This record gives sequence, C-alpha cells and structure tokens, in this order.
Amino acid sequence: MAENIVLIGFMGVGKGAIARELVRQTDLFALDTDDLIESMENRKIKKIFKEEGEEYFRKLEQKCANWLCKNVSSSIISTGGGFYKVENLEKIGTIILLDASFDWIYNRIVNAENAQKKLKKRPLFNSYDQAKALYDSRQKAYKKAAKTVIDVENSSPEEAVKTILKSL
Repeated sequence: MAENIVLIGFMGVGKGAIARELVRQTDLFALDTDDLIESMENRKIKKIFKEEGEEYFRKLEQKCANWLCKNVSSSIISTGGGFYKVENLEKIGTIILLDASFDWIYNRIVNAENAQKKLKKRPLFNSYDQAKALYDSRQKAYKKAAKTVIDVENSSPEEAVKTILKSL
C-alpha cells in the first residue's frame, strides 16, 4: 500500500482515534497535520491563530500539504478540520471523510473525560452556535472532497477502520 490514507472531517469527529486504530490494524505510520505545523512553527495552533491569524495558518497548511505530497507515502494522515481546503489534497492520498452529526461531535467533546483539555484545544466549541455554523458550512465541501464517507457516529473505531480498509 504505497498510497496515503488521508482522514478529513470536522474538529472533534475522531480523526486521531481512527488514525491510531488504523496504525494498530495496518502497521502504517500516522502523521497529524496540526502536529506537523506546531512542530514546524514551534508553537501551538491556538497561539498561531491568535498571533498571526487564520490566513497565515491556512498558508502553513498548504506548506504542510506540499511537503506531504513530496515526502510521505504509505502513511495515515489525520488532518485539521480546515485542511480539506488545500489545493493539492487529492495528490496526498485517498481521502476518507469521517462523518457524524454536529450534536454527536459536540457531545463527544464536552462529555469526554478530558473535556477541559479538548475544549481548550478547540476554543471554537465555547460557542455552540458558532461551531454549528462552521460545521454546516463545511459539510458539502467535505463530502465533495472525499473518495469514501465513513459514518463514525454509529460505529466503534474498530468498525470504522474495517470499513475504511474494505473501501481501499
């Protein structure tokens, strides 16, 4: 399997958890675009947004996408919620949308054991209405970008991974 598996979807949908389960079931390596950007910038995403703004961050995502295209194969790549906008997404690998309703995602985050940490990492969720509006604005674009859509709301990470692997 030389092609990458690229996981897209709204923040909090479980891209990291699914990536870890894919690693367990495939022995592939996993990369997270937000982690790569934080490493490249030597600061947290939240701080990048605060100090430089969203436009700067989107340029970093594009830089990350360009690097992934040139340097990464046979890997699982979990992406930030807005990464689907990079111009060369389809060149990075097979795009899998992890899909769930907004309320399911919201409840997953606010009811998690480490909810405070999850909410701190995702300050947008401090406003339910603002987060819901962003979710609604992205749904069509996510589905358009994806080769396969996986409903994670009604399946465990193990079941979702089985579905992903069958689709490949």
